[in-house]
Amino acid sequence: MSDPASSSASGTGAGTRTDVETDAEVHDRAATAARPRVDDQLCFALYAASRAVTAAYRARLAPLGLTYPQYLALLAIWEAPGSTVSELGRALALDSGTLSPLLRRLEREGLIRKERAGGTRAATGTGTDANVDERTVRVYASAAGDALEPALAAVRAAVEASTGLRESEFRALRRSLHTLRATIEGATA
Repeated sequence: MSDPASSSASGTGAGTRTDVETDAEVHDRAATAARPRVDDQLCFALYAASRAVTAAYRARLAPLGLTYPQYLALLAIWEAPGSTVSELGRALALDSGTLSPLLRRLEREGLIRKERAGGTRAATGTGTDANVDERTVRVYASAAGDALEPALAAVRAAVEASTGLRESEFRALRRSLHTLRATIEGATA
């Protein structure tokens, strides 16, 4: 006579379901399949890639005494010299509570200079004080800030090269990310 345990294990005993899933197993498999996986999430892929790229910049910027946000601020200032603080905030998607301390540090380090609009009246061509809001602060790179431009261009080139993407792939990815951001911001506005 055979042992019921051994016949169950072999799948030949009466009432065994070794070749058929139990209802609980079917439910667990369906629930697991329906659960979103972290690696399947666009948000996680963007987050992880952003962290990796930012870390690559951080490692290369540290010897220059810059943080990644400071690097971005300098790029925005070079792109549009004389921007107001609020214009820089919009360009960098930063609020003034984040941007102001960052700019103060760059100014303390001698990399940027700020000018009140009242100090540039001659540049407006109006010759009157009525059209000048002296509360407006414009931001420029200093000579020391401008001197960093070649080194920061080398940092950017090194990080871009580290992606392993061809130039066409890099441009397409950047374009897709800008489109994604604009689409999502438009949908949530």
